[in-house]
This record gives sequence, C-alpha cells and structure tokens, in this order.
Amino acid sequence: MWSSLGFIIGTTLMYSTPLIYTALGGVISENSGVVNIGLEGMMTIGAFVGAAVGFYTGNPWIAFLAAGLASGFLALFHAIAAVSFGADQVVSGIAINFLGPGIALFVSRLFFEGATNTKPIPLENKMPRPLNGLFPQNSFFDMILNQYATVFMAFALVAIVWYLLYKTKLGLRIRAVGEHPRAADTLGVSVYKIRYLCVVLSGVFAGFGGASLSLAVVSNFRPTLISGHGFIALAAMIFGKWKPQGAMWACLLFGVSNGLVVYLGRPGAPFQISQQLLSMIPYVLTLIILTGFVGRASAPAASGTPYEKDER
Repeated sequence: MWSSLGFIIGTTLMYSTPLIYTALGGVISENSGVVNIGLEGMMTIGAFVGAAVGFYTGNPWIAFLAAGLASGFLALFHAIAAVSFGADQVVSGIAINFLGPGIALFVSRLFFEGATNTKPIPLENKMPRPLNGLFPQNSFFDMILNQYATVFMAFALVAIVWYLLYKTKLGLRIRAVGEHPRAADTLGVSVYKIRYLCVVLSGVFAGFGGASLSLAVVSNFRPTLISGHGFIALAAMIFGKWKPQGAMWACLLFGVSNGLVVYLGRPGAPFQISQQLLSMIPYVLTLIILTGFVGRASAPAASGTPYEKDER
C-alpha cells in the first residue's frame, strides 16, 4: 500500500509541475488585467526550445532559461496586440496558440532533419534530481522526494509570486492596474508598463512549464507533448481564484488525476481500465470543475478590458 501511495504522490508532483509554472503565468497576467489564453502556445515554444537547446548544449539549465526567454518573446507579441493596440485579448491569445506550435514544428524540421520530434536528450543531460540517493531506492520517501529540480523550483516560485503580489509595492501596483487601471494611472502608475511586464513574465513562466516537460518528465519535444496542458493550467488558475497558492492546489488536484492515470495504466495495476478512458480523466475533471465553479469565481475587475489612456 505504501509503495502504491508513494508512487501516486511522486507522479502527482512530477505532472503538477508544468501546470504550476503555467498557472502562475496566468495568475500574474490576469492580475494585471490581461487575459492570456495563449499559454498553450507559449508552453509549446518553451518545450521545443528547452529540448532543442538541451540537446545541442548538453546543459539543462541553459536550456531551461532559453525556454523561458523564447516563450517570453512570444508573449511580447500578445502584449503588443492586447496592451498597445487594444486588440481583443481572447482572439490574440488564440492566435498565439496557433503561432506557437507552428513555429515549433517549422524550426524543428530545420534543425532535426525534417522531423517534428527533437532528438532525445541523454539521461545525464536532463534536469538533475537534487535528492537522488538520499533515501533507499524505491522507498516511500524516495518515490515522493526524489524529484527533478524543476519540481522544487515550481513550489519556490509559488512563494515568490505570492510575496511579489501581496507584500511588495510592485505587487500592489499590479493588482491596482488589474482592478481599476484609471485610478492607478491617476496616481502615476504606468498601466502599459505594468501590463507589458506581467504578460511577458506570464510567457516566461509558461516557457518554464513547457521546458519542465521536455527536460524532465520526458527527454524530447514532440507535437503532442503539451496536449492541452496550457488550458488545464488556465482552469487551475480560475479554480484557484486567481491567487498563486490557490492555483498551486488546483494544479496538484489535476496532477492527482494524472498520477492515477499512470498508476492504473501500468502493468500489475489492481484494476484494468481502458487506456483511452484513463487518458480522458484530466480533461473530464477540467470540465467538471469549470462547470461547477467558474460562475462562483470573480476575476480582477479590469481583466480582459483594454485600457486607453486618453479615454474620457
């Protein structure tokens, strides 16, 4: 029993990590008043760049940073459209979701001999496991705590974003811009600069989420790697009431569903369930939560509303 429980918890933490990074990106963007539907496309770019740079450099840390920078650059286009030109933020985000995978597949074909999959990263060049060897192999604590570094960084980032939003002057400005941008503007806060910063940061975090998949969970990029993780992260953000700690708990809930999918789908599982049915669990859970919860949650008041400085 303990080994099964340890396996499920450990798998939950591993699969929750990409969602946590990406949901935090959604949290910081929407708290500034910009809806970022494009997290899926940004995750895809992050996953591809992380895998490609990791393969060519052999350094997972450089690859992880490159993934965040590439995704942040893609998020800049969303910021230009949504903040500077006042475009519909949902439409702009959807465009990013088409643009991200398209760029990833195109560049993959250029660098990997026409293939849409990147070449596998050698095991020693994947993200390190800081606690590897600390506990007896396959023991309860080894299964839970012998995680990739990206897992520990994700939970640290939750604390950092919480502190930023609720304990700093910058966080107060971000929330003010998301709730009442005109009042913030009259007090000398640059609404455009704050929103640009937050949208680009959301892209960086989404890129980290994608890279944590391609550099840790698996060892390469493929077209189906993301497969809705960005949208699940958006659902987690809503379920978490646009707060970093709430988004984290929601991501862990979705991670449990993935953990059960892996546990029930492995050989020797106590129940034999169709793999097709198992693969539906995370998405069905997303629909159930959104259907039952989305009407009870309140986004920041100005979220999704373009701000025009000269408006009267």
